[in-house]
Amino acid sequence: MQMNTPSRSARGMRNRIRLTRRGRIALIASGAVVAGTAVAVPLLTPGDDEGEPRPTSLVIREGWRATQIYDAVDKTLELPPGTTRNSLAKANLKLPNDAEGNPEGYLFPGTYPLGERPTPEKLLAAMVDNANRKFHGAPIAAGAQRNALNVYQAVTIASIVQAEAATKGDMGKVARVIYNRLARGMPLQMDSTINYALGRSAPKAAAKDTGIDSPYNSYQRMGLPPTPIDNPGEAAMRAAISPTPGDWLYFVTVKPGDTRFTADQDEHERNVAEADRNRRSASPREGAKT
Repeated sequence: MQMNTPSRSARGMRNRIRLTRRGRIALIASGAVVAGTAVAVPLLTPGDDEGEPRPTSLVIREGWRATQIYDAVDKTLELPPGTTRNSLAKANLKLPNDAEGNPEGYLFPGTYPLGERPTPEKLLAAMVDNANRKFHGAPIAAGAQRNALNVYQAVTIASIVQAEAATKGDMGKVARVIYNRLARGMPLQMDSTINYALGRSAPKAAAKDTGIDSPYNSYQRMGLPPTPIDNPGEAAMRAAISPTPGDWLYFVTVKPGDTRFTADQDEHERNVAEADRNRRSASPREGAKT
């Protein structure tokens, strides 16, 4: 198995060690929760005379993708599917130039009051305005600069941290792995970016998936993906600008609550083998498919 910059061929991809937070063997490089139908989490008050509750606030979860947020807004406002996505052109969102009109990463998680006459444009603008206040304030902007990044790049790293870290306590270490692999000129090899490209929620990327032609294919492309892959929360942003000190290049979740980080290939392979044994023991059918 190759541990350094991998072959670009599909065969080489199959032989590469890979690692994800769920115990998949995975090499890590620079860097969510994921697709699937998002469900709005509204705060409710009594509604019309028939007693139907109506939402007064919309809760956006950390790590939701833009597609999930669009679905959540549509459902909460009882709009036809696709309405919120189609409203982007007239929402006049204050996004950074690097985003090129794509709000992914800037739909900040939080609770948003609906007000008397809520619209998708108002809700999306509130999320982006909140993100701009959070991201372009002194702590985040200065932290990005300290790491030789612009804010948009820091948000992109935070989105990968949000997707890959098993716990908030692991976020700083995941961020450090990303920085360490970027510094060495190694590819990302993050399953979360593959899944984003494929628009799915599966935690594992199959060997054939690593050969897809996409700018989000971090197995074949160097550096960060072109945009964030979800909408990270404050903990992930803090990790992205202040990664935990360490020399780690790999990590694997051996079992729930036990994610192991290492810079040593042999140690990582042992951790991966243990993770595989645990996964097969917990789900023999899944293990047979792997």
